[in-house]
Amino acid sequence: MSVYLDYAATTPVDKDTLNGMVKHANIYGNPSSIHRVGKEAKSFLESSRSKVAKMIGAKPEEIIFTSGATESNNLAIRGTLSHFKSNSNMITTNIEHMSIIETAESLANDVKYLSVDQTGLISLVELNELLDDNTSLVSLHYVNNEVGSVQPIKEIKDKLPEDVLLHIDAAQAVGHVDVNVDRLGVDLMSMSGHKLYAPKGIGVLYVRKGTHLHAQLVGGKQERERRAGTENLLYSYAISEAIKNAVESLDERNTVISSCKKMLIDGLKEAGIEFEVNGDLDNQSPHILNIYVPFSETEFLLTALDLEGIYISGGSACNAGTVTPSHVITEMYNENRAAHSLRISFSHLTTEDDITKTIEAFKKLYERLK
Repeated sequence: MSVYLDYAATTPVDKDTLNGMVKHANIYGNPSSIHRVGKEAKSFLESSRSKVAKMIGAKPEEIIFTSGATESNNLAIRGTLSHFKSNSNMITTNIEHMSIIETAESLANDVKYLSVDQTGLISLVELNELLDDNTSLVSLHYVNNEVGSVQPIKEIKDKLPEDVLLHIDAAQAVGHVDVNVDRLGVDLMSMSGHKLYAPKGIGVLYVRKGTHLHAQLVGGKQERERRAGTENLLYSYAISEAIKNAVESLDERNTVISSCKKMLIDGLKEAGIEFEVNGDLDNQSPHILNIYVPFSETEFLLTALDLEGIYISGGSACNAGTVTPSHVITEMYNENRAAHSLRISFSHLTTEDDITKTIEAFKKLYERLK
């Protein structure tokens, strides 16, 4: 029997959410139509929007449905920077998701990069040093997708001048840490459905009221003229249910996940397997564990574990199929460590039997390779 421990890459669709989608499939109208069928669809869409808003402490009009966190990140950065003067700059890091890094690189605006230490955290002192009169946006992961490091978002926001926007990528944060936008103080926040047991192809961008955002997809007045295109009713419903379940079950799910993570770490140690944790266990989301395994290169070990029915990754799934070492681990440590590191990610669906089988597979391979 196989063991899936790659939940940071994607999650299965929750059965209750899927059943709900089927149940509401008869709501098929275009929300922009003014007849009864259209109004029914509009009401259904807005109920999903309100549900998302309630779960993150926002107002319904601050919620934009997108195709996923990648689009949300692009819209947040491009949509806000296009409002500012041409010599404005933004601040980010080199350990962000590539949808942030590549978007930043493609813009004419100046981009400043914060360094990170081996815990994956930025320095608030360095942030203060990089800020200048032309800084208009800071864009960061809330929870890093490869090592799970949790940035001190509230402290970061408190350091910023009032006219500097803070955007966070919360794709890996929802359901694991607090995502209440008022408590965090953020101006923009990206979320992804398929990280939360909803289908692939749906995301959310929270935009604080009063934040100027220029649409990047044009051709219609949907989403209050911020994102053109006929709305995806059933997927919007799915992500609203997913976010609700994740936020309301946070403590319960994290208890299971933390137990699995500890069991795996303790089991690998007891088996005598040579490894080190990348980052700081005391400041990580419980669902991500990244380890350095000096006895084997990442690509070989992933293939060997796959043959044993253990499914994990070497880093972001967006870089799948490449042999390039993780840019996150390279930035935090070095390229050699990145070429010998693995990402294991857990779920409330993970069982003790899954962990036992994973430890046994690691032990078998370690004995063969050491």
